[in-house]
Amino acid sequence: MSSLSGTERKNIAPGLAVSIVLKKDQRSGKLTQGIVKDILTKAPVHTHGIKVRLESGDIGRVKVIESED
Repeated sequence: MSSLSGTERKNIAPGLAVSIVLKKDQRSGKLTQGIVKDILTKAPVHTHGIKVRLESGDIGRVKVIESED
């Protein structure tokens, strides 16, 4: 199975391990890993990634959904 897209809300759920890009890191593309606490984007699809809040409190757009392998 191919990796899930962080641009589709249906692929993201609370408790999922993801890598996000924070607003301050958008230029560098630096990723921050964490566990999804809340999904903030209401739209089913967003071209830059679904915006989430991590359990750490960081807010950013999902770039990678970590595999559970």
